[in-house]
Parts: sequence; structure tokens; C-alpha cells
Amino acid sequence: MTAALTPPAILLALVVSAAAEPSPRITTDTREYCSSLVTRLATLPAAQQEPSRSLAAEGERLCGNGHVRTGIAKLRRAVRAAQAAP
Repeated sequence: MTAALTPPAILLALVVSAAAEPSPRITTDTREYCSSLVTRLATLPAAQQEPSRSLAAEGERLCGNGHVRTGIAKLRRAVRAAQAAP
């Protein structure tokens, strides 16, 4: 037996599932996003350990020199490395 959902039931299901998930983080390729990643990284305890420290320094340098997309990629890697460190 196939259960068919009516349009209002589908809408309700989407609203309920969207409410259960955390709000998405909006990212853009801007220097402001570089700064937010640096701030986020600074709150992590393993941020001063390698490889997080060198990745973050390289990411900040790249963002500062106008290579924002590459800098963001390095900063994201630094955050992941800092989160994974024991």
C-alpha cells in the first residue's frame, strides 16, 4: 500500500525537519569570512599546535594578500586539524 502525502502534509514535514537541524552557516569568499575563521580557530585548544598553527598562519597571509579562496581553504584545514588533535 502506498501512502500519498497531501501538499500541506509535505510542507509540514519539511518545516519540522528543518526546525530539527541547526541553522546553516553562511560562507562567502570574503576577508570577513577569513577573520571569522581565525576567530573560530582561536577558541580551539589545539590551535597553537602543529599543523594547525602553520596552516592558520599561511591562511591569514594568503587572505591578507588577496588570495581569499586559497586562504579560506587553509584556514578551514587549520580548524579541522585543531578539532581532530587529541
